[in-house]
Amino acid sequence: MSKELVLSPRSESVREELADAEAWDAYVAELRQVLGVVIEKSAVDVLEVGELLVGEPLPDKYLDLRNGAKLRIPQAIDLVEGMAAGRGPYCRLSLSGRLQIESGWDGAVHLYTTRAVAADLAGLRYRSIVLQWRDATPEPLAISDPVGAVADESFWSTVAKASERFTLLCERWAHGAYGCRWFRVTRENAAEVARLVRPRSLVCVVSDPELHPRPELLEDDFTAFVAPLLPGELAYRAYPGGADTLTEVTGEGFSLMLADSVMSGWCAVVPDSDGVNRAQWESPGEPDSDHPPA
Repeated sequence: MSKELVLSPRSESVREELADAEAWDAYVAELRQVLGVVIEKSAVDVLEVGELLVGEPLPDKYLDLRNGAKLRIPQAIDLVEGMAAGRGPYCRLSLSGRLQIESGWDGAVHLYTTRAVAADLAGLRYRSIVLQWRDATPEPLAISDPVGAVADESFWSTVAKASERFTLLCERWAHGAYGCRWFRVTRENAAEVARLVRPRSLVCVVSDPELHPRPELLEDDFTAFVAPLLPGELAYRAYPGGADTLTEVTGEGFSLMLADSVMSGWCAVVPDSDGVNRAQWESPGEPDSDHPPA
């Protein structure tokens, strides 16, 4: 793929107000039409989700959305419309070597395709959309220190041994405040948790963490929990960027707090069902963060 097609609203009000603009419906109608044409010319039947970002709770129709999920074209186009509108969830949609779709700023959408498809579509013209073609290839993922460990049988065996102590596990299945699940792992449920976590997720484990609310935790990213922390999936709230006061947290019923940096000591990536790791996650801590603590 060496050609990029940028679709952006011709209307200034649409660029500024997005879905609240009076001309939004006209833009979306043409946007969906262009997407359909490009997808058809690219001979694509499904598009794979990657780099998923979930900053708000997923709506019901996207509850199964995950990295690696393969979407039929109507659902993929719906997702692109939501990204253009600024609603999210956000992701990269692609079929290797044929097509890649990403959202941009101010309602714009970026499509990467082949020169052959670009030549076939060179005459496209629309009233509500500005189409810009340029020579460009998709930017590679900016992963400088990827997590190298894989959550295989050996990993889960070590987790089960560690769970003889009080042990928490975070499954990060997407970027963003709502892109993770938390579990208290025990000897009895370790195998069940291993089955519950999803392929291409990043899992991080910590034993005997300090959970007492402390003012110094407010300055950085942390996660708050409802006590007691019983075995299994936990109720939580993420505080990316911290919070102003302890009362802001405890007043919502969250009496336990954990600095997110604590979870950087032991991490691994969940492989696909065939045992192959096809996901890349930036290491959340030091270079040895994919090794269990001694």
